[in-house]
Amino acid sequence: MKKYLPIIVILSLVKLLIHLVANRNYGFHRDELLHLSVSEHLDWGYMEFPPFIAVVGKLAHFLFGYLLSGVRLFPTLAGVAILMLCCMITKELGGKKNAIVLSGISVLAFIPFFRNHTLFQPVAFDQLFWTLGFYFLVRYLNTKNIKFLVYLGITAGIGLMNKYTFVVWGFGIAVGLLFFEKGKAFRNKWLYISGILALILVLPNIVWQFNHDFPLLTHLQQLKESQLDEIGPYDFALEQLKMPFTLIISLIGLSACFFDKELKKYKSIGVAVLVIFFTMWFLQSKAYYFFAIYPMLFALGAVKVEKLLERKSAWNYVVAAILFVPTVYFIPMATPLLPIEAFVAYNKLQPEKDGRIILTGDYADMFGWDEQVKLVDSLYTSLSKSEQQKCVILAENYGEAGALKILGKKYGLPNPVCRHGSFWIWGPGEKEGEVFISVGNEKDVVYEFFEEHTLVKLVTHKYAIDEENNIPVYICRKPRIKLKEIWPGLEKYIFE
Repeated sequence: MKKYLPIIVILSLVKLLIHLVANRNYGFHRDELLHLSVSEHLDWGYMEFPPFIAVVGKLAHFLFGYLLSGVRLFPTLAGVAILMLCCMITKELGGKKNAIVLSGISVLAFIPFFRNHTLFQPVAFDQLFWTLGFYFLVRYLNTKNIKFLVYLGITAGIGLMNKYTFVVWGFGIAVGLLFFEKGKAFRNKWLYISGILALILVLPNIVWQFNHDFPLLTHLQQLKESQLDEIGPYDFALEQLKMPFTLIISLIGLSACFFDKELKKYKSIGVAVLVIFFTMWFLQSKAYYFFAIYPMLFALGAVKVEKLLERKSAWNYVVAAILFVPTVYFIPMATPLLPIEAFVAYNKLQPEKDGRIILTGDYADMFGWDEQVKLVDSLYTSLSKSEQQKCVILAENYGEAGALKILGKKYGLPNPVCRHGSFWIWGPGEKEGEVFISVGNEKDVVYEFFEEHTLVKLVTHKYAIDEENNIPVYICRKPRIKLKEIWPGLEKYIFE
C-alpha cells in the first residue's frame, strides 16, 4: 500500500484544496444552523435526527467557534476520508496503480459529493460510515478475520447514531452475506456479537426515542406527506442517471461482482447493492440517500476497467480524463467555489423584475440570515434594560431560530423561542414575556396572539430563498396567551 500512498495523497489534496476555497464563501445554510444549535443541547437524540452531528458540532465549536470554514472542515474531512477509503478498497480488491487512480478520480468526478462534503450535515458522515463499513466487509471477505466483523458492528452502531438510513445498509449487507460461501458468516458467533455491539451503541438513542414517544415516526410521516409523496415512481432511479460517466464505472463494477472470474468472490456485495437500491426505491427514498454506495462501486469498477485495459495501460488515463474533465465546469454549481457575483455571471443568471436573483435551493438558503439577525439586534438594543429582561424573541421556523441562536451570539442576543423541530424540546424559556420580537410569523398569527403589534420591516435579500424573503419582523406587546401554558399543545405542529 505504501507505494500507492503518493497517488492517494495527491488526489486527496485536490479534493481538500477545492473545499478549502469553497467552504469560506456565502453563509451558513439553514440546516447547518440547526445542527449547530442542537450541539448546544447535547442529548441522546433530537426530533429530526440522531445525536452524532451534535457531537461533531460541539467539537467544531470548541476548535473554531462558529467560523464558517472551520465548521465545514468536518464534512470536508469526511469527504477526503471517503476518497482515501475508496482507494484502499480498490487495493483490497486487487487493483493496482491505474485502478487506484481511476477510483479516486471517480470520487472527484461525482458532482453531488462536492455539495455533500461542503455542508455541515449528517449526509457526509453517513457516506463515510457506509464506505468504512464496506472497507471492513471487504477485509473480512478476503481474510475471514473476525476482527473485521467487530469493526463492522462498531461502524454500524456509530452510523446509526448519525443517520437512520444506515438501517437499510445493514439490511442489504445481511442479505448479501447469505450469498457468501452459502451463508457461512451466519454460522459464526462473531457476526451476532457484531450485531449486539451495534445495538449497544445505538441503544441510548432508542431509549431516547421511547421516552419522547418516537418522534422519528412522526417525522417520517410528515416527510412522506410533504416531500416523498411528491417523488415520482421512477424519480429515484432516474436521478442516478444524471451522472452518466461515473454511473458507467459503477455499473461495470456491479456487473463484475457477478460475471468477472476474480471479482465473483464479492458477489455478496453486489447482492447487497441491489437490495439496498430496490429497498430505497420501494420506500420512495430521496435519491441522494443512495449516493453513499458509489465509492464501493467505483472501487469495483476501477479494478475491472484496469483489467480490461491491461494491455493498453495508457487508456486508463483517457478514461480518468473523460470522467473528470467535464466535471470541472459543474463544480462551482455544487460547492460555492466562486464569490457570489462571479457565480451569478458564471451561471448567466438574470435578475427578476424586483431585482432578485434566483439561486439553487442550497445556495439561496445561505443568504438572508445575517440581515434578519442584525434587524433583531437593532430592535432588541432599542429596548430599555427592563424591557430587554422581559423580551422574548419568537421565531417561526428552525432556520430563523438557528440564525438567531448561532449568529446572534456575537450580538449578545438571548436564545430564541421556536416551536419548530428540536427547538420545541428546549421549551419557551423562563420569561413570561411582556415584549416580543416576532421573526417570520405571519400577520394572522401575530394578530391572534398579541393585542399590540407593529410591523417593523419586511426583511429582503436578493439572493435569499423565496420563503426567507419578505420576512416580517414585528414588535409585539400585551400577549393574549402565556407561552408556558400553550407550549405542550404545540408539539403536534413541530414538523409543519
